[in-house]
Amino acid sequence: MIVVIDYGLGNLRSVAKALEICGAQVRITGEPLAIKNADALVLPGVGAFDRGMENLHKRGIVSVLLKAIKEGKPLLGICLGLQLLFTRSEEGGVYEGLDVVKGEVKKFRKVAKIPHMGWNNVKFKRQKAKGKIDIFDGIPDNSYFYFVHSYYANPEEKDIIATTTIYGGEFTSAIARNNLWGVQFHPEKSGDLGLRILKNFIRIIDKC
Repeated sequence: MIVVIDYGLGNLRSVAKALEICGAQVRITGEPLAIKNADALVLPGVGAFDRGMENLHKRGIVSVLLKAIKEGKPLLGICLGLQLLFTRSEEGGVYEGLDVVKGEVKKFRKVAKIPHMGWNNVKFKRQKAKGKIDIFDGIPDNSYFYFVHSYYANPEEKDIIATTTIYGGEFTSAIARNNLWGVQFHPEKSGDLGLRILKNFIRIIDKC
């Protein structure tokens, strides 16, 4: 059972539908007990960082989510869901995040257009671990995925960067560390390659 965490922001149904197409059993919920009992978690999100953190706190999700990550439960963050994993964000001021990943969420500067919207390619920045399933298995380097965002995550630990993308400079477009993955793009809107990422995530869960 994969729980798509409902905290009042994001295209929850489209993410859940894409996971179901890939063969997963999915539940959309923000109930702490359901999050605790899930086999894996997906933290989606479209919207403002401060509102996202406010909603997570109000719904009592933060503590159970942090505990699940610490205990090794697989989690995939998508778009805002990736950014909320970081220490803080400068969106609309300075707001504290979940601090699972050390680093800041920063606004694009020196770009012709904000938000960064549409198809862009991702460049692999690390070697895949031999004998382990990777969410990018079967995906060629420099493949294109669909982005919609005005801010980007900047991790302090550079070895967790899985992919980067160019938009007004190079930014982190995916991270990977132990049981934690995050993508800035939307796999549920990225056609067959996006579905491949979700299928790989399901394969990882099956091996846990």
